[in-house]
Amino acid sequence: MSDGATVDGARRKDLIEIRDLCMRFRTQSVLHGINLTIHRGETVCIIGESGCGKTVMLKLIIGLLHPTQGGVWFDGMDVNRLGGKQLVKLRLRFGFLFQMAALFDSLTIYDNVAFGLREHHICGEDEIRTLVADRLQEVGLPPGLERKKPAELSGGQRKRVGLARALALNPEVMLYDEPTTGLDPIMSDVINELILQTQQNKKTTGVVVTHDMKTVTKVADRVVMLYPLARLAPNEPQIIYDGPPEDVENAADPRVRQFVRGEAGERLRELAQLRANAS
Repeated sequence: MSDGATVDGARRKDLIEIRDLCMRFRTQSVLHGINLTIHRGETVCIIGESGCGKTVMLKLIIGLLHPTQGGVWFDGMDVNRLGGKQLVKLRLRFGFLFQMAALFDSLTIYDNVAFGLREHHICGEDEIRTLVADRLQEVGLPPGLERKKPAELSGGQRKRVGLARALALNPEVMLYDEPTTGLDPIMSDVINELILQTQQNKKTTGVVVTHDMKTVTKVADRVVMLYPLARLAPNEPQIIYDGPPEDVENAADPRVRQFVRGEAGERLRELAQLRANAS
């Protein structure tokens, strides 16, 4: 089935299914044997050390990368089997807030937010004008800012413009790649509030890649932690936690507890052992 319906016509609860997913770049394995289901309407925060494959997973979900093994199913569709036009149509159901907002420097804020609407011929210019104004207002940006260029904005403003651009297409799923990186604590909380409002008001499904445990606490329905493959024992699963945010700090696995508490003791011992072995 490719229309997201079950045999009795009900909407499919499992929106994103990741099955036996592996990703390797030449000789470097980043993801191995990932099995994960994301339900319609829930917000999942993916945490883990840098280099463990979190952002790669986001790109695999929307078909920007093709897995070495396994696959991703979205609303019953095998993403890796979709052709060009089908893949474009699928991606219109997603909004993606990139780590650095990824705005077009040469375009005004207005044209950045309008870009997807124009590119895909969603509506005419009169409706675009209304949608751009509405989305910028939703993310708390003042009138008049739409005439500026990205270089004239602060980091927090650029993130909010990136969110407005993603929301302009009214996506079913929002993907966030480190949405609070580089922001001060107050602006980080603003972004977290906007993510929460998007989830509550628009009933979107959310996948948030983050290191920020305040983001996890505020927006997550569920937390998934990946661990770097190079530091796993043979045949050990890469997902070392999958559960509610309120339990993550007291998880049974000490690696999870150390990560969320920011405790470097074990990593320092590992580095000392590597230096000793090298000498």
